[in-house]
Amino acid sequence: MNTRSRRDFIASSLLASGGVAVWPRLKRLSAAEPPRKKLPVTALITAYYNVSHADVIVSKILEGYQRNGEGPGPGLQLVSMYVDQPQHVHDISRKLADKHGVRLCQSVDEAITLGAQKVQVAGVLSIGEHGDYPRVKETQQKMYPRRRFFDETVATFRRCGKSVPYFNDKHLSYRWEDAVEMVKTAREMKFPLLAGSSLPLTWRFPALELGVNCEVESALTIGYGPLEDYGFHALEAHQCMIERRRGGETGVRSVRVAIKNQIREAAREGDWSTDLFAAARRAMPRAPEDTDAWDPLRAEFEGDLNQPAAYMMEHEDGLKSAVVMTAGWSGGFAFACRLKGEDRPRACWFKLQDWGPFGHFSYLLEAFEATIRSEQTAYPVERTLLTTGILDRCMQGLALGGTQRKTPELAVHYAAGDWPFANHVRSKLTLPHE
Repeated sequence: MNTRSRRDFIASSLLASGGVAVWPRLKRLSAAEPPRKKLPVTALITAYYNVSHADVIVSKILEGYQRNGEGPGPGLQLVSMYVDQPQHVHDISRKLADKHGVRLCQSVDEAITLGAQKVQVAGVLSIGEHGDYPRVKETQQKMYPRRRFFDETVATFRRCGKSVPYFNDKHLSYRWEDAVEMVKTAREMKFPLLAGSSLPLTWRFPALELGVNCEVESALTIGYGPLEDYGFHALEAHQCMIERRRGGETGVRSVRVAIKNQIREAAREGDWSTDLFAAARRAMPRAPEDTDAWDPLRAEFEGDLNQPAAYMMEHEDGLKSAVVMTAGWSGGFAFACRLKGEDRPRACWFKLQDWGPFGHFSYLLEAFEATIRSEQTAYPVERTLLTTGILDRCMQGLALGGTQRKTPELAVHYAAGDWPFANHVRSKLTLPHE
């Protein structure tokens, strides 16, 4: 995420109770690998311009992690691109394709096959973020063509009789039902599907990792910015922490959304903790000192999609947790939780590199390369399946002015992965973040 830019499985997955079954557990992957021959990949892109998601991800394949044409980069070679909206006034895809000898394609199928009758790439990156796309009328969710990119990719896999790993940037779709079908299809066709935000992989200060099977009594994440675009990042940061609790993730039985005066009312009713809010704020170096002074009713924002809001989840195992979106107040993302038997909350700040080369995106590429080489996802796609569903239900709640609804369909069970974040002691990729 980039702070300068605003804006045999599911054959048994939809259980009789409406839940989603767990993806089979994968063995631990190691980021430590000797240099190998670069793997050919294609990128399916909505729009490609400076500081777009395509730029901060795909350009690192072309020009290295530091974007200077020198130094280390991912062990990937971009051989083709499909750009859905090359007519963007600031498009740079053609210039970069010419410079680096990348084939610009007219279709998803061509990007994967290079015009032949077989799959000619080792992996597919779908960067369906940015560009001029319509919004859902009722909820104002941006209708990025992530499901279309996926479906057209699957059609090519089926035609050619071969599948390769697939990475989906950010949430799987604006629709929960799409996300379920995407995960179901990947499992049925037996290709690794990796997805999600850069927040779970970015630097944490302090470098907090909750122990597996810890007993989380309550948890809260502070986020900021647009309620869909950045709300997803906040949910992913939140979920990557609490999924490590005893029993793993069990799913979400209800979601409550609060706006305006409802936000403080929800805190008084115990649906989110002001103590944890203060602890998370203290972890962020640039956030205001006085959390009591934060008044959602006085926040400055443009448009309903940028207003303060609280997303509150009741999990199937009884845990209550929350994401509080503060509009522009916090200017960052932070997490806090209270563990059983501990007097003081634990908290950390998710540090992003707020300027070029936006190094936190490098860790997405590292994880995808490991997924291709091992043919196993670096971390569970169920995390993003769940956050996609929570976000969709939250956006529906926002459209209704704040609601609570039962969500039996979000009974997504899975165990946490162990892929390291940027400054984890096991991380093998060390990049500057200042």
